[in-house]
Amino acid sequence: MAKASPISPLAPKSYPECPEIEGVRFATAAAGIRYAGRTDVMLALLDKGTQVAGVFTTSKCPSAPVDWCRTKLKGGQARALVVNSGNANAFTGRSGVSATQLTAQIAAKATGAPPSEIFLASTGVIGEPLDASKFDAVLADMAKSAMPGGILDAARAIMTTDTYPKIATMRARIDGVEVTINGMAKGAGMIAPDMATMLSFVFTDASIDAAALQAMLSKSVAASFNSITVDSDTSTSDTLMLFATGAAAKRGAPHIATAGDERLTGFKRALDILLLDLAQQVVRDGEGCRKFVEISVEGAASPAAAKRIAMSIANSPLVKTAIAGEDANWGRVVAAVGKAGEKADRDKLAIWFGDFRVAHKGLRDQTYDEAKVSAYMKGEKIDMRVDVGIGKGEWTVWTCDLTKEYIAINGDYRS
Repeated sequence: MAKASPISPLAPKSYPECPEIEGVRFATAAAGIRYAGRTDVMLALLDKGTQVAGVFTTSKCPSAPVDWCRTKLKGGQARALVVNSGNANAFTGRSGVSATQLTAQIAAKATGAPPSEIFLASTGVIGEPLDASKFDAVLADMAKSAMPGGILDAARAIMTTDTYPKIATMRARIDGVEVTINGMAKGAGMIAPDMATMLSFVFTDASIDAAALQAMLSKSVAASFNSITVDSDTSTSDTLMLFATGAAAKRGAPHIATAGDERLTGFKRALDILLLDLAQQVVRDGEGCRKFVEISVEGAASPAAAKRIAMSIANSPLVKTAIAGEDANWGRVVAAVGKAGEKADRDKLAIWFGDFRVAHKGLRDQTYDEAKVSAYMKGEKIDMRVDVGIGKGEWTVWTCDLTKEYIAINGDYRS
């Protein structure tokens, strides 16, 4: 079994208490997918009629489970979710397709749900065949032992190079009736926007149609999971799914058919907060990271331009290593803005590290104080702000520093 990494210094100090959601039950098991002696399979059982939405990797080389989920998502309903860690079942050809089919068949037998309503996700090493027969030894017992609690254990079961499980919870009101939203995520490396080697599963007892869930999820992900990066690498396996059991209808919650329904205002806000919380937890667990970095760009030609510039900064190895070295090297930020491919004017550019303006109108700021800025760079949270000075577009992204530990973790990943 691989040696566990120390918990990230940026990890949350405690885990939230996630209320049980009626219609969702969890179980975990050790199937020996890659490592012995650790849980590596998570099962979520969902009550009949549960609605589902999902967004997936933009990689042109998606994993077999991603292809499976995209196809099954058209039905709009889910009865079970099976997730394994240790093997991504990606770039595995026909054997990968067969593995997803066999996993779904085993899960269907264990849960009584049709294969068309079983969703799958895998994370881990790419290119190694997944022995789906290993699920046969655990899923039946998991289905029998699944309990409403256990989301924290479920989050632990899907970890790979993560140093801590990632969970979050929110409450919202729909037409005066309180509903709950719980979520989990995994991810630490191969993290870049338009999803990453990132898995996230969100559950609610709200009664919302699949089409409305899909519209909300697709919009919400733009400013959360699609606005983070650890290393600029988009994975084959990214999966974010939202499940709504509808159990809150028993307490008088209305059934919502369209995302434009005004009664969803509070739910949308809660979903946005929860997804951003999970996304930022992923960044805080970036492989080998010691700094959490928020990069805000304003004054760009458009929001899309602002995002592209922000990502150019966030993905720059030179910027990220300077942050790791606690070096206020704003020249590297200038270079990242200039290479982004968006409109920019050197003589209108302004850059801040925290509250310190370090560059202004094409020059180092006249008030720049190296000692004060260097002291700021020693903190765990680094805020960077860039004003392009040519428009009104703005966007914020989140990243982390790039350290020697990142190289060590990824150099040893398959060892």
